[in-house]
Amino acid sequence: MRLIHLIFGVLLALIFLLTGQYMHIYLNHMVGVPDGVRLLYRTRHIFILFSGLLNFGLAAYVVTRRHRWQRVFQCSGSILIISASLLFVLAFFYDSTRGDLSAPLSHWAVYAIAIGTLSHLFSGAGNRKPDS
Repeated sequence: MRLIHLIFGVLLALIFLLTGQYMHIYLNHMVGVPDGVRLLYRTRHIFILFSGLLNFGLAAYVVTRRHRWQRVFQCSGSILIISASLLFVLAFFYDSTRGDLSAPLSHWAVYAIAIGTLSHLFSGAGNRKPDS
């Protein structure tokens, strides 16, 4: 699971750089873009970075849990976080161009990343370190 998060974190970091170049080259560094649309592009760009950093954090710290129910929470959390990351990438191109300031993909991605993160947190329930 650590390797998957590491690879996905690297891919998202690369996508973050590429979406930045997309805004710079194809959108003339957002000059002349209406405020609402510019806000949507930039926030989706930052969401990609955020999800990449979360994947890096999981790659550094995730440890496979001992009990089956803990591993189910962990695996579910990872699936949700990876899915949310993909939704943020799609949202960069879909939500930002809609023109009506709605953000359906980002909306669901935020929920998925929050629930995925909480799932990882709950997977650690019941693990106590011995007193030193």
